[in-house]
Amino acid sequence: MIDHRFNAREKSSEKTNGTEKRDRERDEVMTDPDVPGPSDPYLREHIHWLVTDIPGTTDVTFGRELVSYEIPRPNIGIHRFVFVLFQQTARQTVSPPASRDHFSTRSFAAENNLGLPVAAVFFNAQRDTAARRR
Repeated sequence: MIDHRFNAREKSSEKTNGTEKRDRERDEVMTDPDVPGPSDPYLREHIHWLVTDIPGTTDVTFGRELVSYEIPRPNIGIHRFVFVLFQQTARQTVSPPASRDHFSTRSFAAENNLGLPVAAVFFNAQRDTAARRR
């Protein structure tokens, strides 16, 4: 028997001002908090991607890309790459950051009245080492 805490429950659709929350736009941020290296991340956070105004019913290709995608290329050690998704409370204009380094996801959310993230995920990556000679 499955514990009742893990049973699937259907939630009623939440509405705000007559529109379902799932139809609100979202903002996605991808950062590396371990730049230039995990032991001394003095450039934290480095922003790899920023997409705003993502419709709630589609994917990021329909959003507005403010910072173009930069492929993860960690120099030293194992880096965490973090995706954070925020749900906008209202349609708004978001300005791109002045620099990719020293970005703060927390400050970005506060400055744009985004509240807490609705989703987050991360992955680890490290530099590919060259094949060794035998």
